[in-house]
Amino acid sequence: MKAREASRHRARWARWLYSAALYALSPLIWRRVWREQVFAYSRWQRLGRIPDAPTAGNAIWLHCASVGEVQAARPLIEALVARYPSQCLVLTTMTATGAERASALAESLGKNGAKGKVKHYFVPLDFPGAAWRFVAQLRPRLAIFFETELWPNLLHACERIGVPVTVVNGRLSPRAFERYRKFLPLFQDALSRIDWLAAKSQSDAERFRMLGMPHDRITVVGSLKYDLMVDDELFKRSKCLHTSWGERPVWIAGSTHPGEDEQLLLAHARVRDVLPEALLILVPRHPQRFDDVAQLCRDHGMKVARRSWNEQPELQTAVYLGDTMGELLCLYGAADIAFVGGSLVPVGGHNLLEPAAMGTPVVTGPELANFSDVAETLREAGALVEVADGEALAQELVRLLGDEPECQRLSHAGQAVVEANRGALVKTLEAIDQYLPPK
Repeated sequence: MKAREASRHRARWARWLYSAALYALSPLIWRRVWREQVFAYSRWQRLGRIPDAPTAGNAIWLHCASVGEVQAARPLIEALVARYPSQCLVLTTMTATGAERASALAESLGKNGAKGKVKHYFVPLDFPGAAWRFVAQLRPRLAIFFETELWPNLLHACERIGVPVTVVNGRLSPRAFERYRKFLPLFQDALSRIDWLAAKSQSDAERFRMLGMPHDRITVVGSLKYDLMVDDELFKRSKCLHTSWGERPVWIAGSTHPGEDEQLLLAHARVRDVLPEALLILVPRHPQRFDDVAQLCRDHGMKVARRSWNEQPELQTAVYLGDTMGELLCLYGAADIAFVGGSLVPVGGHNLLEPAAMGTPVVTGPELANFSDVAETLREAGALVEVADGEALAQELVRLLGDEPECQRLSHAGQAVVEANRGALVKTLEAIDQYLPPK
């Protein structure tokens, strides 16, 4: 009993110190928020003040960090809208790019018969007052946090107000685990307020347990990313794009980062030494970098066409800049080979399953901490090509672009992996049902 009380005391102090640190850093935090603003959204949302909120007790709240998480959560979002038609789905994000993607998704769902059923807001900053204000106003029937979005004061507010909390597609990379372990009392307290956590792998589940998540509240269900649905219309759009560029070889580098684009452009130059008509579709991860990357291409002596300007790649065009939002899947499908970014620099990689689902052979660099389990599954199926650096990437691209049978094999193997590992969505929805009984 004394040990338990001492643990609670440490947790209270840890959360108090965490909140104090947030207040001390608030000028820097607010400067970042100022940059992450979208014109249509009031900055007051960052302090928990939400306009036109659904009636209290009439919403399901799903929080995703940014654009990648919104895209990965799309099957879950669509399923929740269909499964609970009387509820409003409130979707929150932290970043401006996430907000834009969430708004586009809400608009798309509205056109398909769910008008007004999905609302998007910026998640409040994790100050105690802002967190309490947001949760108290919304009073959702269920809070769902996607992946590793563990905000101590938001979780505390949910518990105080009586909102059940689940974490879906829960992942915790070794790097994140080491970082969180430095603040163990704080995250033990946060995890104690979660009613159920759906881990995407056994190793993720074990790391959550080591941080203090109760064993009986964790279920390994697999990754929701495998439940990515691709319709025939998307395949048709991708094929039309590829056809419009003629018979030239095309490769794509998706979700790229600073320090990586330079390596990719050097690799592309080496590819064009062998295949002069080769076209690179370059898709930076963050839209604020679009102009800089366009200039970077010109600095490397490459003619660039920008998709956002409706420019069509000519035969002399070396780079087609994918500077639009929400089209990465389509562009992956339009390429002969896909390199997934964030893997030649220490970022941890991005979603390897998106090009695989589109039937495009997948190539990655060595930095895969965020997708190590997915990479292992693709690797075991012979559906992943791994390179150590930009030089090795150029060699592999030349090899693959000249080996159509191998590309076909990689394509079929990748799609087979995606199909064989579906099912996390069904398991997640069955568990969520327990927290959303009929009103």
